[in-house]
Parts: sequence; structure tokens; C-alpha cells
Amino acid sequence: MDIAPFALERWFAEVEHDADIMLAESGIRSLSADRFDTDPGELGYVVPTNGDPDLRANVAGRYDRAPDEVLCTCGAQEANFLAFVSLMDADAHAVCVTPTYQSLHELPRAFGSVTTVDLTPPRWTLDVDAVADAIQPNTRLVVLNNPNNPTGRYHAEETVQALYDLAADADAYLLCDEVYRQLAEERLPPVASMGPHGLSTTSVTKAYGLAGARFGWLVGERGVIEHAWRWKDYTTISPSKFGQHVARQALGRREQTILKENRELVRDHHALVADWVEDNGLSWHDPVGVNGFVTVPAGFHDGEAFCRAVVERESVVLAPGNAFGFPDYFRIGFGLPTTELEEGLRRIDRVLGAAR
Repeated sequence: MDIAPFALERWFAEVEHDADIMLAESGIRSLSADRFDTDPGELGYVVPTNGDPDLRANVAGRYDRAPDEVLCTCGAQEANFLAFVSLMDADAHAVCVTPTYQSLHELPRAFGSVTTVDLTPPRWTLDVDAVADAIQPNTRLVVLNNPNNPTGRYHAEETVQALYDLAADADAYLLCDEVYRQLAEERLPPVASMGPHGLSTTSVTKAYGLAGARFGWLVGERGVIEHAWRWKDYTTISPSKFGQHVARQALGRREQTILKENRELVRDHHALVADWVEDNGLSWHDPVGVNGFVTVPAGFHDGEAFCRAVVERESVVLAPGNAFGFPDYFRIGFGLPTTELEEGLRRIDRVLGAAR
């Protein structure tokens, strides 16, 4: 078993610490802890270790599933890891739609074999027939991220249904990372609600602004969840007691207020960045969520060269498309506080002005 370096995280490790503005952040701005009761009581393990039964029932109802078809995890990253380690082995194969967050194709590749199917720019459309052609007799998973990171593409319901049908016909699972789903104005049904071959992962990080809670979940067929829970005993044992305490509140009576605020922020910032993209003669596919995948400005060799110039000259971090396998693009995040976003765009404008 081997794993490739996580290119985006290595980039952040190099440049983020000393930078003034993180304009590559892929989630909504963080909420203040003072909005919540922050006393979870005794700081022991969560018992049972698959998550509080009442909270799992809350989550399960969102997917038309039973509570024992939900596993609470330390963020979506662990939820995805547990799904992959539970379903993949040296004889198993996965089809992964790219570009996407690197762990969604590198983790299954570490356990088995992977065929990637690229979205087609500039609209980042998905060729369902290409996915069908990539499926093999030993395919266990089709992996999707919807809405997509980094492009912001939100694949239509009929596209997702077609992928589900392909997975079901192959006796495989469609796993969808849905961390940005709650930021969409019109949300598709989650994949885990589509039938026994659907698996959904998400967290309270990207849409709720609670990255520090480190709380997520995996939803799907009971056998997969039981196997994933067995593996979880060897990873984090239980979700964070503090994170679960905050997540329970965020998914309770506070939820609609939080999501309404966050969607309004996304709407306003989306318009701001769309104008900036147009004013600078750049282009993107109009994104859903808080990430845009923008063409690299003229005068720069590739996304890494541009992002390096921006961070070195103006102390603003962007994400190079090289980290996603598309060096002609860079990712910009617009979920951060408004004043930081506006200042970050002004600083990038100075780099572009000097390049001209």
C-alpha cells in the first residue's frame, strides 16, 4: 500500500502559514463558538462510538434511512476513508470522476485500482458513457463529488441518477461526497436516499462553517456501515465529543438560520467574484458552492506560477490548478468574510496590473 503526497495540502503547508489572506479556503467562513453552548459535559468518548443515537436518527431521516445506516465520523475525510477501506482491496476497482479533492481518487487507489474520468472544460460536463466504459467486472465504487470541488459544477439529477444506475447494474456503490450540497439554492436529493447502492458523505465543515468541530457522517447500506464502524475502532474510535455537541445544535433549531445566513453570504460573494472574473478578462464555469476554477491570466506559465506570484508579492493564497491535474486553472474560494475577500481581490489586481 502506497499513497501519493497530497499536492494541495503540501502547497498550503508551504505558503499558508505566513500569508495574510487565505483566498483558497474551500468552505464558508467559520462561525463564532459563542453562538453555541460549548459545554459538552464530561470529555469522554462518545458512546456508542458510532455516534449519539438521537443525532444519528436526525441524520438518517434526511436520507430516508434508519439510524443504524449512519456512522458519525471526524469530518467527511474520515467518512470517505472508512468507506474506501471498507469496500476496496487489492482485487477491487473504482471509477472516480475528476478533477476533485485528491483523497477521493488517491485513497481508493491506495487500496485497489482506479480509473479516472475527467470532466470536460469549460463547462465541466460529465460524459456518463465514459463512466460506463470505465466500469470493470471488479468495480466496487463509482466516486463523485457534487457540487464539485474545484470547479463548482453541480451535476444535474438525471446525471447522478444515471451514475447510480450504472453502479447498481455493476453491483457496486455510487459514493458521493456532498459537503457543498447545503449551499446550493436548489438542492438535489442526496445519493444515499436514491436506493441501496447509494452512499453519501458530508460534514458540518463546508456549508455550516464549523470546520473546527471535525464532525461528519457516512450514510448507506447497513452492511457497509457496520464494516466501516469496525474499521473506525482502529482510527478515531469515536467522533469528537465536543464536535458532536456542537453539531447536534447546528443540525437542530439553529440549522435554518445558519444555512440562510451562509447562502446569503455565498450569493453576495459569488456576484462579487463573478464581476471580478469578468473585469479581468478571465473565465470560469458559474459555480455552485464557494469555489471557482478560473483560467490562469495571460503572462503566467501555469496556475502554480500565478499563485506563487500572488502569494510572494501580495501575501494572498490561491490554489493552483496543478494540484487538481489542470494547470491552466487556479481555484479561488469566496466563502471567507467580506472584508478579507475584497482586500484579497484588490491585492490580486495589483499583481495582474503589474503583469500587464
